[in-house]
Amino acid sequence: MANETYYTDYGGHKGGGRPSLVMLLVDLVLTLLSGLVFVMLLTALVVARIDPEYTWSLPMLGLVVPWLYLLILVLALYWVVRWRLKRALVMGCALVIGLSSVSLFWRPDAHRAELQRKYDKNFRYDRQAFKVLSYNVRFFYNDAGENSADSVAAFLERVNPDIVCLQEYYPALAEKSERMMRLMEEYHNVQFDAGDGVWHRQAILSRYKVLRSGVIMRPTASIWADLLVRDDTVRVVNNHLQSTGITAVDNAYLTGHEYLLDTAREEKLRSIVSRFHDNCVVRADEADTIRAHIDSLAPRLRIVCGDFNDTPFSYTYRRLARGLNDAFAEAGEGSSHTFRGFFDALRIDYVLSSDEFETLSYEVPSIPHSDHLPVLVRLKKRD
Repeated sequence: MANETYYTDYGGHKGGGRPSLVMLLVDLVLTLLSGLVFVMLLTALVVARIDPEYTWSLPMLGLVVPWLYLLILVLALYWVVRWRLKRALVMGCALVIGLSSVSLFWRPDAHRAELQRKYDKNFRYDRQAFKVLSYNVRFFYNDAGENSADSVAAFLERVNPDIVCLQEYYPALAEKSERMMRLMEEYHNVQFDAGDGVWHRQAILSRYKVLRSGVIMRPTASIWADLLVRDDTVRVVNNHLQSTGITAVDNAYLTGHEYLLDTAREEKLRSIVSRFHDNCVVRADEADTIRAHIDSLAPRLRIVCGDFNDTPFSYTYRRLARGLNDAFAEAGEGSSHTFRGFFDALRIDYVLSSDEFETLSYEVPSIPHSDHLPVLVRLKKRD
């Protein structure tokens, strides 16, 4: 009787009673939803490998891939419980297809070495390890519109990185901070005048000797420096790719759900999508240029940092990360976001490195000095 009741309630046994009309309607809706999210996930994974010039607004799916994967997992469990094995199998196939991308947005803390570093108070990193920091400082303006150079300098003093890649570096505000200027004197400093009245640039700070440096595109987009790290020459590339075109007003409009009551929402949403697409195309061109520079190098140790303004499920990321190791995928824990906005769900700042390096740790300190969060990574050359 117990078994008969169970199968009657869930409609999963041919000999059981008929499923209720409500359950039939729920199954129908969730079947349609399953098909939709399956197609959306596959589309997002495929589109990330295609130049956005040919994919219209589809790259926006990259913003929601983690939620799509989570939803597919929930639906797969639902269909197993409902004993709809064919539908569960379809959802299972989607999970398997997307499995190789899971480490780009979620990584379990299941490695013995990482657990030791986390919980052993006496743990000491290898002396050969060095720290790399990438940080978009938003021109040294904090949320209140005040100069944050002092606060950023205090943070850098505390974490004491060996290599620092700063994006949206504004010299005029940095020079107003004595603390920042003193800190700058402790590092070898690589900057290039952007010219044409452009008041911000990128900067590479290094405790290691700078052998040479240059510009890949323009000083606000991509610069490089060859550093003498012990006995090795390491090419460090610092990038700040084209913005998404999504303004603070747009962010508030979307995250605050203002569009639900806005009669002009179609026009505004169309404008947001159009700007996002146009800037995706620009970032793709920039990524191609930077990729060509990286590929042109003779065998050399490489570290590629910066604000890519794109998620790991994008053409931009795929191009730049090819052949390199993403520090989060190597040593991150749980999930990570580097942009303070859009539901705190976007990881758009990266530290990538060539196979010669082992990633020992990954950290995103939660500090309020910019709209971005810094990415702090420990690397060590492999034996």
